[in-house]
Amino acid sequence: MNVLITGGAGYIGSCTSNILLDEGHTVTIIDNLSTGSKKLIPKKATFFKSNIQDQKKISKLLKKNKFDIVFHFAAFIKVEESVVYPKKYIQNNYNNSIKFFSICKKNNLKNIIFSSTAAIYGNTKKPMVKENSPLNPESPYAHSKLNVENFLKKNKYFSYIILRYFNVAGADTKLRSGQLSNKPSTHLIKRICEKSIKKQTIEIYGKNYPSKDGTTIRDYIHVVDLADAHIQSAKYLLKKKKSNIFNCGYGKGYSIMEVIKCFNKISNNKIKYKYADRRDGDIYKIVANVSKIKKVIKWKPKHNSISKILVSSLTWQKKVYKLNA
Repeated sequence: MNVLITGGAGYIGSCTSNILLDEGHTVTIIDNLSTGSKKLIPKKATFFKSNIQDQKKISKLLKKNKFDIVFHFAAFIKVEESVVYPKKYIQNNYNNSIKFFSICKKNNLKNIIFSSTAAIYGNTKKPMVKENSPLNPESPYAHSKLNVENFLKKNKYFSYIILRYFNVAGADTKLRSGQLSNKPSTHLIKRICEKSIKKQTIEIYGKNYPSKDGTTIRDYIHVVDLADAHIQSAKYLLKKKKSNIFNCGYGKGYSIMEVIKCFNKISNNKIKYKYADRRDGDIYKIVANVSKIKKVIKWKPKHNSISKILVSSLTWQKKVYKLNA
């Protein structure tokens, strides 16, 4: 495949790029480096620094290359920040995406893998959410992603696969890419790894949720399995020409306290914690029903283990810490 990737200097985009290249596909990355890092861009990929809504630059790129498909990762992703700056998220995640898709259409690029989020389900009373479960986005971030989904569903020109991510963690198995951030991360597992290495205390936001230990519950997925879900989805879309929506998780939820206890079993630096107030926009529990993606595209996760995810995340964070020391 000749693949165009937006946001390829980011965490998931760079990991997916590496695996695509490992498989012999051609990869071109668009990223404005506002949140991504040049350090994560694979050397074998072609890099094009640009905003995705820049009509002249993107049109020129699309005219020069006959891309089979675009993986659209580019987005702001911090739920708490989106609550404070909602217009920033609607502008970047929705408006800019629509402008980018318009450029794609003018240049006959119609196949899209879209990076969405489980946050669009909001709080749910059911133990698991299916792709057809009620949607109740509770943050501007989630709204911005749902708006793009709705655009794709209504626009008959594009063929698409929408992937709704659950909580992504871990790193590339060859340690070529993983989560980087100049500011403290909002991702639980990355925060745990950072705090453990620095021997600092982690804050748990809220202790009175209706779970066994009072902390929120999430379904975690290894970034390598998520990258594979993108690649398998792309192959399916190009072959079948059928648009679809898939949850990307493992179908098992872990509370924050369960993740911390598991981490303390695998790490010599035991993590200390204290409780803080709930964060705006956080939801109590979200776990994926993943029967559809397994059935339709025959996706088989290979890193389906919270301990594997934690070991991978910690190994990556130690590498980052050494490089920055």
